[in-house]
Amino acid sequence: MTRFIFKNKNRIMVLSGILIASALVSLHIFDNAYLKDVFFLIASIIALLPILMQAIGSIKIKVISIDVLVSIAVIAALIIKNYEESAIVTFLFIFGSYLEQKTLNHTRSAIKSLIEMSPKKAIRINDNGDHEEVDIDDLDVGDNILVKTGAQVPVDGKVISGVGYMNEASITGESMLVKKEKGDEVFSGTILENGTIRIVAEKIGEDTTFGKIIELVEEAQDSKSATEKFINSFSKYYTPLVLLLAIVVYIITKNIELAITILVLGCPGALVIGVPVSNVAGIGNGAKNGILFKTSEVIKDFSKIDTVIFDKTGTITKGHPQVIDHIFYTDEKSENISMVLSVERESDHPLAKAIIEKYGGHDYYEAKDTQVVEGKGIIARVLDKKVIVGNLSLMEKENIEISQRQKNDIDKYLNQAYSIILMAYDNELQSLILIRDKIKDEAKATIEALKNEGIKNLIMLSGDNQKTVDIVSEEIGLTKGYGGFLPQDKAQYVKKLIDQGHTVAFIGDGINDSPSLSLANVGISMGNGTDIAIETSDIVLMNSDIRKIQYAHKLSKKIHSNMIQNIFIAVFVVFFLLYSLLFNDWLNMSLGMLIHEASIFVVILNGMRLIRNNKNKGE
Repeated sequence: MTRFIFKNKNRIMVLSGILIASALVSLHIFDNAYLKDVFFLIASIIALLPILMQAIGSIKIKVISIDVLVSIAVIAALIIKNYEESAIVTFLFIFGSYLEQKTLNHTRSAIKSLIEMSPKKAIRINDNGDHEEVDIDDLDVGDNILVKTGAQVPVDGKVISGVGYMNEASITGESMLVKKEKGDEVFSGTILENGTIRIVAEKIGEDTTFGKIIELVEEAQDSKSATEKFINSFSKYYTPLVLLLAIVVYIITKNIELAITILVLGCPGALVIGVPVSNVAGIGNGAKNGILFKTSEVIKDFSKIDTVIFDKTGTITKGHPQVIDHIFYTDEKSENISMVLSVERESDHPLAKAIIEKYGGHDYYEAKDTQVVEGKGIIARVLDKKVIVGNLSLMEKENIEISQRQKNDIDKYLNQAYSIILMAYDNELQSLILIRDKIKDEAKATIEALKNEGIKNLIMLSGDNQKTVDIVSEEIGLTKGYGGFLPQDKAQYVKKLIDQGHTVAFIGDGINDSPSLSLANVGISMGNGTDIAIETSDIVLMNSDIRKIQYAHKLSKKIHSNMIQNIFIAVFVVFFLLYSLLFNDWLNMSLGMLIHEASIFVVILNGMRLIRNNKNKGE
C-alpha cells in the first residue's frame, strides 16, 4: 500500500487539486455547501496519505519531521471540521514537495547531460583486421579501436596511428580542438571532430576518466556541507519545539485552530531545501566548466581562503621543460650524452623527460644499481663508472670537484632562470644541461585577478633553485617564492601556515604534491584528466587551465553566499508568519501555507540562478 501511494504521489496531487477546484465550483457557482465539504474532505484525506506515510516513517526512527507536524495539524483540522483549510494545506504541501524534487532533478542537469554524452558503441578492430561495431560493455583492455570523424572516443587509451582533432569539452569544459597523433592520450566521451585515428584501450567503463567524473559529481552533489548538516540537525530539534509551542499556545488560549496553524506555518521547509539546491546547482555548474568539486564540504573553505600556494612546474609553468643548451667540459661529447641518457631513462621527472625528448635517438647503455636521491637527482653505474646526474646539492654531497670556471657558469645560467642538470663521473663535473620551462601566458593575469579577489598571500613552492623561483615569482607578481623545497618541505610549510590560522589552498599536479594537497584546507589539482589528480585533491581543474582557479573561487563564494541568502529567506518567513499569527489577526492557515510554500519556491529559484552562472564573468 505504501509503495503504491508513493508511486502515485503526483497523481494524488493532481486529483487533490481537481477536488479542491470542484469544491470551489460547488460553493460559488452551484451554492452547494454540502458538496463543497465533501470535495474538500476527500481532497484532504487522499492528499494526507503520502504525508502521513512519511510521518510514520519518521516516527519509527524517532524523528519529529515536518511531515509529522503537518499530519498532526491536518488530522486536528479534520476533527474540528475545517475541511477547506486541511485540503488546501495538504495540497500545497505535496505540491511543494513536487517542486522540490523537480528542482533537484533539474539542478542535476550536469550529471544528466554527462550521462547522455557517454559513448554507447565502438568500432573494434579484430585480430584479422575486420571492423566490428560492438557495445561499450563488450570492450576489453588492450582492444584496438577505430574512431572516425564525428565519433566519440569510447575508452581511455593511446593513439597508435592516425591524426585527428579532438573536442575534449566533456572532460575539460573547453571546446577548443586539440590535435591528437601517435602516442597521445585520448579520453572516453571526447569527440573526434576531424580525422581518423586508431587507439588501444587502456581503461574501459567506470574506470575511464569520464566515468570517474560522473561518479565524482554524483558523490559531490549527494554529499552534505557543514551548513547542511547543521540545518538538518537543527530541524531535528526545531520541529519538536514547534510542536511544544503549539501545545503551550493551546493550553493558554484554548484555541485549537491557532495551535494547528502554528504547526503548519512553523515547518522549516524552505530552510531544509534551500542549502541542498544551492550546493547541487553550483557543483553542477562547475562540472559543466571542467571544475570538479569533490565534496560540497570544500565550497565554504574555498570561498574563505586567504592563502594560495602554487607548485611551479605544470601549474605556473607549462609543465613541458625543454633542453635549451648543453655545456660540455670534456671532448667526449657523444659519450657524455650516452651516459646522461642512460641514467635519466631511469627517471620520470619532468626534467629527465626533457633530456630524453632531446636525446631520445642517441645511443645509451644499461644503468645498474640505480639510486634516486629525492629532490636532488640520480646516481647509477654505467660502464662500471659511478655516474651522478642532478643538482648542485647532489654534487656537493658526492664531493664532486667543481672548478671556478664551472662555478661561474653555474651562477651565470642560474641568473638567467635556467634549471640546470649537472652530470659527473670519475669525480669530475663533465657537463651542464640547461633546461627551461615557459611560464603560462595566463599566469600573470590569474595572479592579478586573485589579488583583486582579496587573497593576500600568493606563494610559490618549488624544488627548483631559488634564483629561478625568484625570477618567476617577480615576473607574475607572486607575494613570495621558495626554491629547493622537497615534497615533505612543501607539506610542512602548508601545515605551518594552517597552524598560524590561515585558510590555505594548495595547487599542484596531484602526483609528488599529494602530501600538500591532502594537508591544505583545499587541495586543487591541475588535472589534465589523470587518475592521481582526481584522487588526491578536493577540486580538480580538468584541463589544467590556471585561469579556472579564479572562476572556481568566484563560484564557491557565489554558492556560499547563495546558501546564506536561502537560510535568511527561510528563517525570516517562518518568524514573520509566526509573529503575524500570534500578534495580528490577518493571517489564517491557508494564506499562511501559501506564503510558506511561496518561500520554498523563492529559495529554489534563488538556488537555480547558480546553474546559469556566467563562466566568463565568474558571476
